[in-house]
Amino acid sequence: MTPHPILQVEHLTKSFGDLVLFTDLSFGLAEGDRVGLIAKNGTGKSTLLNILYGREGYDEGKISFRRDLRVGYLEQTPTYPQGLTVLEACFHHGNPVTDLIREYERCLATEGHPGYEQLLERMEAEKAWEYEQRAKQILSQLKILDFNQRVEHLSGGQLKRVALANALITEPDLLILDEPTNHLDLEMTEWLEEYLRQAKLSLLMVTHDRYFLDRVCSEIIEIDQRSLYRYKGNYSYYLEKRQERIDAKNLEVERANNLYRTELEWMRRMPQARGHKARYRQEAFYELEKVAKQRLGDSQVKLDVKSSYIGNKIFEADHLYKAFGERKILEDFSYIFARYEKMGIIGHNGTGKSTFIKILMGLVKPDSGKLEVGETVRFGYYSQEGLQFDEQMKVIDVVQRIAEVIELGDGRRLTASQFLQHFLFTPETQHSYVYKLSGGERRRLYLCTVLMGNPNFLVLDEPTNDLDIVTLQVLEEYLQSFKGCVIVVSHDRYFMDKVVDHLLVFNGEGDIRDFPGNYTQYRDWKEERKRIAREKEREKKEKEQETANGKREKVRLNERRRLSFKERYEMEQLEKEIAALEEEKRMLEEALCSGTLSVEELTEKSKRLPQLNDELDEKTMRWLELSEIES
Repeated sequence: MTPHPILQVEHLTKSFGDLVLFTDLSFGLAEGDRVGLIAKNGTGKSTLLNILYGREGYDEGKISFRRDLRVGYLEQTPTYPQGLTVLEACFHHGNPVTDLIREYERCLATEGHPGYEQLLERMEAEKAWEYEQRAKQILSQLKILDFNQRVEHLSGGQLKRVALANALITEPDLLILDEPTNHLDLEMTEWLEEYLRQAKLSLLMVTHDRYFLDRVCSEIIEIDQRSLYRYKGNYSYYLEKRQERIDAKNLEVERANNLYRTELEWMRRMPQARGHKARYRQEAFYELEKVAKQRLGDSQVKLDVKSSYIGNKIFEADHLYKAFGERKILEDFSYIFARYEKMGIIGHNGTGKSTFIKILMGLVKPDSGKLEVGETVRFGYYSQEGLQFDEQMKVIDVVQRIAEVIELGDGRRLTASQFLQHFLFTPETQHSYVYKLSGGERRRLYLCTVLMGNPNFLVLDEPTNDLDIVTLQVLEEYLQSFKGCVIVVSHDRYFMDKVVDHLLVFNGEGDIRDFPGNYTQYRDWKEERKRIAREKEREKKEKEQETANGKREKVRLNERRRLSFKERYEMEQLEKEIAALEEEKRMLEEALCSGTLSVEELTEKSKRLPQLNDELDEKTMRWLELSEIES
């Protein structure tokens, strides 16, 4: 059965002044589709999602939703007015259910309650009565437990979870997510991953988390050079097919270039006055020129930067302690960092990862202990807060202010412009102003300013937030060939697997463990530990059950071998009574056989004999029951 269409986008065009984000964009979604949207920063991914949800206009085109479609939306950077509690925030952003609740409340406050019956029916149909309970349930699953906490006191990760709860509460038919894993720790990312895999809904999302894409999405839409490509498969399938498309395109461009050189010579030789056939060839030449002058996709050279010299002594942490009130961050922490080490730091939000980085960078002082950094260490620090740019500066000037060139070694060097181009800033963008950059492009520019300083020790605190997948691939290649030390704090599992060789795991309350492997190996190890723990728990319960069964059997056996005092007394009395009854029966039978009884005596004793037999049978049966227990 063909799935019913729920969304159709036709010939959509959007621009900001002279900046065209996309033109003639067309695609559709059907029931059950789970689509990931991939494009470079600055190409309008968030703008497209805002347009679909109705928060932003567009220049041309048509957008059609199925009637009665319930749509949920998680924006990239959610905001709420100060003063709202967490629970009030769930009612703040308008959606059909909260709008209906407000309409119902206005009806109750209006004299005569106009439209009350119809509103009552709609409240029942929309399950609006359960809205607050659903909100509390999902907030609890997302580890937001204080429903009365003010939103201005929430961390970035907590605020993202509140906004995520907003999107999930309404049980939408179509869920639109813009970077849902940004600021979520690994536990919450994996919870959301599992939730979406089990939920019966359609999904359209933008995310840089490639494991998340792989496990949740069954289709990828890519916007590249203002054209749209669809791949019916997960992220791994997309990578394979995209490379095939790029290889085919490169081959086409290469062939066009070869033919273009021949045709260019012909164009230069031919006179201005041309016949019909020549004009046809001339028109074909201009079409060929368009293909030949296309930039080859993925033609980046590998950036093998020579970092400045770093000595054997990097840094040594000696018995560090740090706490904020009752909350411990570091407790007797000691560590010697090795040359060329690439360390990943993971842990739940609030366990002190960023604080540890700031202590290392000298921005926060430990309560006690000593931290010694080697004299040759030259830090490059990429923080969550980012760099504040002069909005009126040009992109190229921002980087050139740090360095004009970066050394690659062996006499090779890159200019600031070439370095920017490697990190996907076109010459046009380089000479544009900072205020025109998207959020992701600003993060990319900030990354370039850190790397242009030619550090030998990179400290990257959540570098993957707001960076597109293409930039992440460039950064991964850079770090893999980086001749220096690296510390990365990230919730991006794919990125960690590519870059780090071991992990520091922050478990909270100063509990920090060193794991010798990448994130996937750590996750597998944790799952194996859980499996072993479950197995041990099962074995323990089985042994406890066996022990309990054995005790019950022992008690039962003990009960069979022993009579209570009352039962023993009863058995003794039965023996006496049975003997007396048997004696009475013997005498009765002798009397009945003697022939000396009168008719009245004979009748009386004949009636007694069956009664006597019944009593004997009853008492004998009871005696046998008691004797079995005694044996």
